[in-house]
Amino acid sequence: MSRVRARVWRFTVEKGKTGAEAVQAHEIGQGPLPVSLAAMVNVNALACDLRKKVDKSVRAHEISLLLSYITGDQTKDPLGVKCSALDSSAGHIQRFVSECTGLGVMSAASEVLFDWTHTTDRLSSFDVLPGKLQGVYGKSGVRPDLLYDLADGPIAGEARGRRRRAKQMFPAGKGTKEQKERLETLARWSAKFQDHAYFMSWVWLGEGGVYVDIFLPDGSAALSGLKTGWIEVPGSTKPWHFRVPPPDRRRVMEPPLAEDLVVTLPGGSGQAMNKEAIRRVGPAAEAAMNRAFEREETQLGTLAGVPVRGQWIRGDVLGPARYEVLLGVLGERVEVDRRAQRDRLASLTGDRLDAFLDGRLLTVVRPVDGPKPSWDRISAELLEQP
Repeated sequence: MSRVRARVWRFTVEKGKTGAEAVQAHEIGQGPLPVSLAAMVNVNALACDLRKKVDKSVRAHEISLLLSYITGDQTKDPLGVKCSALDSSAGHIQRFVSECTGLGVMSAASEVLFDWTHTTDRLSSFDVLPGKLQGVYGKSGVRPDLLYDLADGPIAGEARGRRRRAKQMFPAGKGTKEQKERLETLARWSAKFQDHAYFMSWVWLGEGGVYVDIFLPDGSAALSGLKTGWIEVPGSTKPWHFRVPPPDRRRVMEPPLAEDLVVTLPGGSGQAMNKEAIRRVGPAAEAAMNRAFEREETQLGTLAGVPVRGQWIRGDVLGPARYEVLLGVLGERVEVDRRAQRDRLASLTGDRLDAFLDGRLLTVVRPVDGPKPSWDRISAELLEQP
């Protein structure tokens, strides 16, 4: 599995009469964060509206485009970026690549830091929230990117990505102006939803590879069991502090939610209500997988006796492909040991597959200069016991 260099920050939001008034952050340290290309493709493929038809040709094009710019392998080498190609691309393509990379790296960070594991009914995109969650969070205004369901409560994740042209991949000092502004915005969003837990990852793409700043809040129950043993270099910068401007009272108020999108939830705290709404998304995700399976025409193989339909996709938009990606949908769920799968991905060597199973969505990334893996091999690695 490839690596990205991660710099981890903890921050505290100081509150006053008007809500969030200041933010103070300090660096915990830096270390190597394992990132699987297969898992990155998987997360991006799931960031779609479960209520609408997902055109498989569009999804295949998106995967091919992403892997034409981002490079990695099954060793511990850094995740790479084709910077000359990225710089020659239109701005909206650059944003697509950086944002997709940001989502994948953020989810990899969530697994390493707070032991989140992929399940299709425990991850939602704020851009395409199902109706029940729209009733909780609304459809307009400021919003993070992804919503994770953790054992201690839901947490929102903000993923940002930027091209960095400086030799030093991490900006020096006390955070950039853009990072501060986004932390200010997220602090106000959190206060609006009864101090909703959140974190932010900020990916940098450059000649040095892929780097990420990760900002974690202090005092959040959802992040009480952070795993930081992988950090190898302690933080060396002094804490930085900045004021949060008060909200502009002249701004136009957000329109009220449509009545048919408001969900009535059991009584309790805001966090408990949000968590209950998240758990109700499962049936919608399962129905979407049923539709996706029925639309696929080609059966590629079987996994634990369950048919897998889909296609192999080449990342060849910019010339000869380096990778081919299997994107498959299972006819029904096959349970795997998710912690064992994560540990396997974190310790990938040249003789192991970069394969990832999330509910009923299977992704496998392979170099095009090697043979396609057999279904016996895919099954053996995905279903192996710890």
